[in-house]
Amino acid sequence: MGSLIIYLSSCLCFSLLLFLISLFNKLWWIPIRIQTMMGSQGIRGPPYKFFHGNTKEIINMKKEVISSPMELSHHILPRIHPFIYSWVKLYGKNFINWYGPQAQLVVTEPELIKEILNNKDGSYPKTKLRGYVKKLLGDGLVTSQGEKWLKQRKLANHAFHGESLKGMIPAMIASVEMMLERWRQHDGKEIEVFQEFRVLTSEVISRTAFGSSYLDGENIFDMLMKMAVIISRNGYKIRIPLIGQLVKTSDDVESDKLEQGIRDSFIKMIKKREEKVKMGKLDNDFLGSLLQAYHDTDKTKKISIDDMIDECKTFYIGGHETTTSLLTWTILLLAIHTDWQEKVRKEVLELFGKQNPKPDNIGRLKTMSMVFNETLRLYPPVVNIMRRINREVRLEKLTLPANMEVNIPIIQLHHNPDIWGEDVHLFKPERFSEGVAKATNNNTAVFLPFGLGPRNCVGLNFAITEAKIALSLILQRYKFNLSPNYVHSPIQLLTIRPQHGLQIILHSL
Repeated sequence: MGSLIIYLSSCLCFSLLLFLISLFNKLWWIPIRIQTMMGSQGIRGPPYKFFHGNTKEIINMKKEVISSPMELSHHILPRIHPFIYSWVKLYGKNFINWYGPQAQLVVTEPELIKEILNNKDGSYPKTKLRGYVKKLLGDGLVTSQGEKWLKQRKLANHAFHGESLKGMIPAMIASVEMMLERWRQHDGKEIEVFQEFRVLTSEVISRTAFGSSYLDGENIFDMLMKMAVIISRNGYKIRIPLIGQLVKTSDDVESDKLEQGIRDSFIKMIKKREEKVKMGKLDNDFLGSLLQAYHDTDKTKKISIDDMIDECKTFYIGGHETTTSLLTWTILLLAIHTDWQEKVRKEVLELFGKQNPKPDNIGRLKTMSMVFNETLRLYPPVVNIMRRINREVRLEKLTLPANMEVNIPIIQLHHNPDIWGEDVHLFKPERFSEGVAKATNNNTAVFLPFGLGPRNCVGLNFAITEAKIALSLILQRYKFNLSPNYVHSPIQLLTIRPQHGLQIILHSL
């Protein structure tokens, strides 16, 4: 008996020793080795600090900048990414920082970014989602890899491109008209449009992709937004290994409930659609495509119920967040720059008169496209793109070790005076008069509002079409200017949004 106790004790001690060695390796040896290796190649950055990395510094910087509003300026990089704004100036165009013990290479040189995002040999796959973000998005189109991603991309391409997109236009117009009917009571008065656009874009994605309405999915949108708030307040918090897994915080408990609630709601929606199918009512929308793939007998095309739910979550979020952001900041910019508001209105009236936009003419809104591109440059919906490195790779002259992540800060690129000129923080849609390729003098533009390469946003055409329809119908009916009550406080919560909403004054035409 005594020898058994000694044996078990020895095993326990040995296991503990192995655990401590592994922990030391992860929390100290690997970070120091990577820091030294990158330093030898001229890549510097804030020094690694045990366990927390640079997260405490980042949290403090972000808290300080959002504690008060900013002046009415489009120079938002110091507010959204204060650490990148500071560290690019201190350490150079490319630098290394630390998310806990995880090394992150921040890359801002256009040629390097193009190589990373084109990812021709598969060296830069998507990062694996952590914690609450994983609960929000699951393993949908945004995060999946390989064969699964190809299968999901085909389904999404079918649902959101070409003739399918044309078929969605009447529902988009009807949704905007519902919104404008509410606006009639605000003629000559102030209206907060950020929330209006959130309801509009939620209504559009519900109608076009899921055959329902915003009211049907309102509970889902609310739960998704609550999860987004949890993600935001935990973005740079590092959990203690093991203890962080064993001890649940109040956010852990709430996010578990939200994740289950979202899942239950989508299952209910899927069952409701299946009942319609049994009655012979077939809808060729995104949910219909998912349901067809779920029941497919071909294993190479079949998806699971979990896949369906993850795709629903991805498109519920992506289908309204990006367009809400684009419309909100476009209205802000046109409310400030009323000369451009008049130019876009003139174009709309010349093309459509007072009639609803026609599918074949939407693509001819050149001035509006210029305004949208400049809005997306100044206020890109997504602030950064993350990739990971699983094995040692060469990036031009750099050798990048395994176990690193690559962070491409979109705002920094879009606000870089070396690329766009000294007027980089001014609203000048004429930059895009000859398209994106010629938007800068030296043709180095890296314009990434919807990504780049094979994993660019599948909903790009959907979002732009919806935004063009909404803005056209607004400009046909109203002039608007910025309310004196507007407080300029852009923040990041999934996308860039106004912290206190966007208040404008409406004047009917």
